[in-house]
Amino acid sequence: TGGHYPMQEGEVFNTQYQVLHKLGCGTFATVWLCQDMRRKKQVALKVLKSREGFAESAQDEAAFLRCVSCMKKKDLAGENIVCLLDDFRMIGENVPHACLVFEVLGPSIRCLMGNYTAQGLPLPFVKKSLQQVLAGLHFLHKCCRIIHADIKPENILLCGRSKRLQRLLMATLHCDQGPGGMLKGAGGDLGNQLEESDLMSIEVKIADLGSACWTYKPFSKEIQTQPYRALEVLLGLDYGTPADIWSTACLAFEMATGECLFDPQPGKYFSRDDDHVARIIELLGRIPPQIVFSWNKSTKFFSRPGALLRLSRLSPRSLPGILADRHGWTPQDAAAFAAFLLPALHYAPERRASAAQSLRHAWIAA
Repeated sequence: TGGHYPMQEGEVFNTQYQVLHKLGCGTFATVWLCQDMRRKKQVALKVLKSREGFAESAQDEAAFLRCVSCMKKKDLAGENIVCLLDDFRMIGENVPHACLVFEVLGPSIRCLMGNYTAQGLPLPFVKKSLQQVLAGLHFLHKCCRIIHADIKPENILLCGRSKRLQRLLMATLHCDQGPGGMLKGAGGDLGNQLEESDLMSIEVKIADLGSACWTYKPFSKEIQTQPYRALEVLLGLDYGTPADIWSTACLAFEMATGECLFDPQPGKYFSRDDDHVARIIELLGRIPPQIVFSWNKSTKFFSRPGALLRLSRLSPRSLPGILADRHGWTPQDAAAFAAFLLPALHYAPERRASAAQSLRHAWIAA
């Protein structure tokens, strides 16, 4: 349907991969748990749609992942990126489908958050996970010259080192199909089965480089999922690796609180992008004119410096205030977390904290 390959459980592809069951379905691809009959282990098979352009997209993703595999031999931080094992093409309904084979990981951070919606994830786990995400981004940005371009909870996958944790995470891989995205295993919610020591034993990896681009060759003006979209991308300006850092700040806030930092909604007289820019200004203050009017289509959002075209009544709010008032954080904890986030949300990309600088911040290092 819609260009997806009509996969059947039990089918064998490329004379090597036997389909066990579906793990998930996205806009551009389906992902299947398969048995690798040569390596005698389970793998995740991503099958892209057959429509024009998807084969090229798969070739790009494979190129990024091969670069990661090559560079990780020089830098262990490459272990924070999902590992590509194989890629091939197959014919379905007389049209080709690109296929990528990955190591099997657990469900996403999004699924884990479904068990902690009221208060966010435990902060020690948030800090540890962000250390791994930022180390992975530093590796992508500096070693591979790659912009991920779609950092969000769905693209950060869990993995366990112990066999018990691996079994527990594997048992919950169908969580995306359950109500509310809860992690359901044989014994109930994953949140009920995980002890705090288990949670701190879970590691994370950055997945899905399907939207990525080279730092020296951006493919598209429109990148990133809306709530995690950097200001420069919203305004149609040139972007680079700092766009990933903005998304990571949004990810950090959501993991720590269970709530999106920016969750823009369209209205009768304004678009979702209008609302997004307004919410950013409410939280971070007036956008400097040199940024606003460095774009030749700035009149899409602004009537004059600092004045939005379609939204005039803004409600300024501070990040520490939101954490304290809405989420019950102490003033000290709120101030420390805000001090970590705000440099990663700097309006000017060239002044935004890098992945390496964020890793050295006192809040995450504590």
